Amino acid sequence: MIRIAAVGDVHVDKDVVGRYRPALEQLPGRADALLIAGDLTRHGTVEEAKCFATEFGGLAVPVVVVLGNHDHQSDQEQQVTEVLTDAGITVLECSATVLEIRGHRLGIAGAKGFGGGFAGACASNFGEREMKNFVGVTEDISARLGEALRSVECDALVALTHYSPVPDTLVGEPLEIYPFLGCYQLGNAVDSAPTALALHGHAHHGSERGRTPGGVPVRNVAHPVIKQAYNVYQLLSESVDAELVSA
Repeated sequence: MIRIAAVGDVHVDKDVVGRYRPALEQLPGRADALLIAGDLTRHGTVEEAKCFATEFGGLAVPVVVVLGNHDHQSDQEQQVTEVLTDAGITVLECSATVLEIRGHRLGIAGAKGFGGGFAGACASNFGEREMKNFVGVTEDISARLGEALRSVECDALVALTHYSPVPDTLVGEPLEIYPFLGCYQLGNAVDSAPTALALHGHAHHGSERGRTPGGVPVRNVAHPVIKQAYNVYQLLSESVDAELVSA
């Protein structure tokens, strides 16, 4: 069994440093790795990235993240990535990594993702150049995520995104903003590989649990949804959902 701790939308700045650390220090007894589903910072500045690295770096378990829309706000996403990488944190963007855990190989493919909506109420690659550009970004990121997922050789495969791959985990958000919270193309990417679990954030008022059309369990781990430092999920087990502990 592999145990994954996961959270998203922690929005770290100076005033947040120290808030998560006590629970993070307990990770070695609870989980084998920590995955963070974007919005690591408030405004995507280098200084905020350094605060995040202070809070989430140097842990006794591997930390793997994707960036979120907030992490792009200041157009410093490359510098933010460099700060995190220097702190020993793995940053994925349409790429994958494999962790060796007690004789098992945990594959993680990650991408920020993008919006566009879901079947029956989605944007299409048609019409004005601006609309085609918008949907083109969604299609490109999703295709590259699918390629990353299919490239991994592992015992258990996880998809990590910021935007949602399904509408199920958006329930609680206004329907009008669903197209800005995720897209069906990400769900297609998840279903294109033998994915065991998909994790995302972004939807602060959404719901935790959902499934892709292909049946892959999806979990919204945005901090405002799970309301603790992280949830723990199980792979290579009969049940994805571990007995939750207060963290």
